[in-house]
Amino acid sequence: MPTLLASPKRLRHEILAEVVAPPPPVNYLEWAKTNIVFSARLSEFAGPYNEELFPFFSEVLRAFSPDDPCRIVTLKKSAQVGGTVLANIFTLGSLAMDPGDFLYVHPTEDNASRWSKQKLRPLLLETASLAPLFPEKSRDGGSSILYKERVDGRGAIQISGANSPASLSMISMKRQVQDDLAKWEINPAGDPEGQADSRSEAFEFAKIFKNSTPLIQPGCRITRNYLAGTQERYHVPCPHCAYMQPLDWENMRDRLDEAHPERACFWCVKCGAAIEQHHRASIVRRGVWIAKYPDRAREHRSFHIWAAYGPLQSWERIARRWFNLQRGRPDGAHEDTKEAKAAEQVFFNDTLGLAYEVSGKSVPWEDLRDRAEALGFTRGIVPKAALKLTLGIDVQQDRVEWLLIGWGRRRARFVIDRGVIDGQNAMPGVPCGGHISEDPVRAALDRLVERTWPDEHGNRRPVDLTAIDGNAWTDDVLGWASHHPVSRVIAVRGVGQETAPVFWQVKVEKNRRGRPRKFGLRFFNFNASLLKARLYLYLAKDDPEQTGYVAFARGLGDDFFEQLTAEVRVGRTGKNGFTVYSWEKVKPGARNEALDMMNQAETAANRLGIQYMAEEDWDAIEDELSRPSADPQLDLESALLAPQPAKAGPPPASSKPLDVVELMKQLNG
Repeated sequence: MPTLLASPKRLRHEILAEVVAPPPPVNYLEWAKTNIVFSARLSEFAGPYNEELFPFFSEVLRAFSPDDPCRIVTLKKSAQVGGTVLANIFTLGSLAMDPGDFLYVHPTEDNASRWSKQKLRPLLLETASLAPLFPEKSRDGGSSILYKERVDGRGAIQISGANSPASLSMISMKRQVQDDLAKWEINPAGDPEGQADSRSEAFEFAKIFKNSTPLIQPGCRITRNYLAGTQERYHVPCPHCAYMQPLDWENMRDRLDEAHPERACFWCVKCGAAIEQHHRASIVRRGVWIAKYPDRAREHRSFHIWAAYGPLQSWERIARRWFNLQRGRPDGAHEDTKEAKAAEQVFFNDTLGLAYEVSGKSVPWEDLRDRAEALGFTRGIVPKAALKLTLGIDVQQDRVEWLLIGWGRRRARFVIDRGVIDGQNAMPGVPCGGHISEDPVRAALDRLVERTWPDEHGNRRPVDLTAIDGNAWTDDVLGWASHHPVSRVIAVRGVGQETAPVFWQVKVEKNRRGRPRKFGLRFFNFNASLLKARLYLYLAKDDPEQTGYVAFARGLGDDFFEQLTAEVRVGRTGKNGFTVYSWEKVKPGARNEALDMMNQAETAANRLGIQYMAEEDWDAIEDELSRPSADPQLDLESALLAPQPAKAGPPPASSKPLDVVELMKQLNG
């Protein structure tokens, strides 16, 4: 039997080949199919990741791979379309297939901590390939809420908040996710996005995933990144002629039938045939991404996807949302919510995946004055269409100013009357300085809150809710307000955080000494930037049938309209090259009380849930108010409190300008 001898040279080469063999390719799509499983509790599509349901994400997952040379991947998206799933696949797949240090940045450290506890920890435990690498209890202390390390030491994930410069310093990460990027705000050290980007500068082949639903433009981070990249859109074939085209919202919107939202569809831009809901699954599976700027692909690939492509929302539902928005309420909801959002902006951001563009500039005050004198109603008389009333009260050092606003269908508002309570008229014969801490001023405010107003039906109308400025003299304001039911008077304060909700309740906060300060159920913050942006958009509307139209009484005075348009949203670029947007007075020292009171009165309206009332609610209110009063004669209180003309006011030096208005978020109707 012959003896078989192995070639030493060949054997050496085979052993060497085994040792230096390249690692298996990093394929996030295939990894997701075998490792990502959706639970029935959290997803309508329980089971393993199914490429058939989200075919538009396959190319984004390929862009994450080292085989794609791009350094930055941006996804501008609708809400609840799957962007978080992509971020999870990128994160977990990297830790499993190509371990190294990974950075995951949220808007705030609170967001980061909550995500780590509620999302990341369950994902690590439920993913079979990662559970042994990230045990729930680590003996060597290599795991915490915001930092988790593989047991073999080959990789780790650092979870940070964009509001914390410390969490973005002294670390170098090859891969990172910048989540909810549009919500990131300037931190004490400057621009957090630039800080996060710099954490990957040491790696030539780094990957940065920027993922977010947009907010307001100009100034939207995710929109800026999308425009800087390839600007890829998902094109699908017409089911009739096979012509490739994106699903544009305008294509659907322009032919919607309000009587039949279930017929919502797109129309082929080539053959004109209808692309219907039942075609969606088939055409989306055959879709492709097409870049506007393919030459940018080696550095930055950017994608935009919106709800019409995904399986989570029907086209009928999108149409109904649009019609509800046009009727003045979002999704048919009319309940008061703790963090009520602005309906127009929510639709554009969350459904269309688009930033809402605003100019931040009002129409000339002279135009508003002329419109009021030509088309306005009688001052002090509540118009028929004003079905709810709110008061906005602004507190100054030597006076208190008030503004009465009526609210109607389709978010219409009516500026009915205004006035000033000061040391001269608070209580005739009793001298005072006009400050809210003084008894004569408080007594005058009591009468104002209890006052009723004549309407065009001959009835007397009470104010439904009063919102008073609680920013500067908080204790004095709350001291006065505490003598009235919380259902009649609330204290409010404007803040400049662009990403804040329209309004939210503040029960407890710390004072300058770090001690808790309790406010109870009466104190609310509101997003001053957002409300100003919305108001300026509504002021530009000259058709009373348009959503958000603002009607004015005659005789409000030139100074009222000057104050109403006293500010403009401007962007200023810092040394780091990042532009920050804020509201500034058009003229230094200009008064802006009317603008502030508009915000306060609108916050009272939001607290009442006016913007979420259904048509049947308005019908019931209108029916009740249209019944004539048994005795329409003016009472003694009305005679004593007859509308008094607003005074020109004190010199600018005596008023304290609002100091909390900065960035903005927006919306329009």
